Amino acid sequence: MKSYLQQYINGQWVDSVGGTRHQVISPSTEQACSEITLGTQADVDAAVAAARSAFDSFSQTTREERVALLENIVAEYQKRAGDIAQAISTEMGCPISVSQTAQVGSGIGHFMTTIGALKEFEFEERVGNNKVVHEAIGVVALITPWNWPMNQIVAKVAPAIAAGCTMILKPSEECPGAAAIFAEVLDAAGVPAGVFNLLQGDGPTVGSALAKHPDVDMISITGSTRAGIAVAKDAADTVKRVHQELGGKSPNIILPGAPLEQALPAGLGGVCLNSGQSCIAPARVLVHSSQYDEACQIAANFMNNLTVGDPLTEGQHLGPVVNKSQWDKIQGLIAKGIEEGATAAAGGPGLPDNVDHGYYVKPTLFTQVTNDMTVAREEIFGPVITMIKYEDLEDAVRIANDTNYGLSSVICGDPVVANQIAPRIRAGMVYINAGTPDATVPFGGYKQSGNGREFSKWGISEFMEIKSYIGSVL
Repeated sequence: MKSYLQQYINGQWVDSVGGTRHQVISPSTEQACSEITLGTQADVDAAVAAARSAFDSFSQTTREERVALLENIVAEYQKRAGDIAQAISTEMGCPISVSQTAQVGSGIGHFMTTIGALKEFEFEERVGNNKVVHEAIGVVALITPWNWPMNQIVAKVAPAIAAGCTMILKPSEECPGAAAIFAEVLDAAGVPAGVFNLLQGDGPTVGSALAKHPDVDMISITGSTRAGIAVAKDAADTVKRVHQELGGKSPNIILPGAPLEQALPAGLGGVCLNSGQSCIAPARVLVHSSQYDEACQIAANFMNNLTVGDPLTEGQHLGPVVNKSQWDKIQGLIAKGIEEGATAAAGGPGLPDNVDHGYYVKPTLFTQVTNDMTVAREEIFGPVITMIKYEDLEDAVRIANDTNYGLSSVICGDPVVANQIAPRIRAGMVYINAGTPDATVPFGGYKQSGNGREFSKWGISEFMEIKSYIGSVL
């Protein structure tokens, strides 16, 4: 069992002050696979003090110095890529083939995109006889989830460094190993003491203390909408900036006449990648009534051909979901779908036939779904897809927007029609005929999917304040 029992504060690995030991349970074996120490208020105070002390000097570093630092981090990160992938697969169950590529690779992608954006970033501009400048916002707290650890950690840490901020990272206690290795990477890369601090801990203690702390200038959280609301409430008394990347219930509109054998597999596969544990997963598939039955059959065949297996074994199988609580939630939603009248055309409740332990979910397809059903409204965060019928494009747009979320959406079919209806979709991202998240364009959502944007120059801007110099400015 791996042990990551210390916190990384002010450039040193130190013991927690009063923390408690916490075991991480492997979702494939249901046995303890690693352990951490859950931090305390005293740990938060120490980390924030270190970040505050480091801010004055680090915020004054040059663009060139920050570029060089980020490049050093990339070099060290690449040396530890295998260790990071192993930790992700062991602790949260992502198949190693995906951990070694998409999971670890997303971190490298964000570093490289941020470096490029930093080189071109306009820190100041002239407005008549005045000057407007971008300055680092200060000490930032970064709260990240377990489902795409390196994607979400690096999408915050890289632009925060680029902006000149100092930071405290609180990763999910469900997948802490990758974050601990990441802290070792930053230490080896020569990040100055206090610029980056790592606190292992849970949301109610460490997360809440960071959000409330008067010396934290900004919170950036990726997580559930419930967690985002809690952080915003904790942060309200100190009027700090709160940046939120939260949940989703994305639609996948299959336009009338689209070739189903081409249009369906990419979207279905996108949902099931990472066992459905992606906030942008297009899990509501909207199909015109004239093609609905055929689409349901194609989708059912696709889902029935998916298999689950050991996440540490190479292959194209799905891994388990992250923990028993999540498995129980998904099983309850599958049962609710059947109770409300949906048809489980593939999968259904219980463990898949080829396993007798672990938190594996049968890849499940619900047909005969209406958008008022629970499975069409709640974020399931598992390999569960709903097929919803629409009558015309007006109906499709109405159903697509009939959700509390607005993170992402997909449109498949005639690109002319797709571009006509894309402006009417209330979501931060619209994928037209395939495509994957691109670190060069902004990532973020509408409504209860959060506020603010990550990636590239937009991500750097999130960690900056804007100041005006007015008058005879040199």
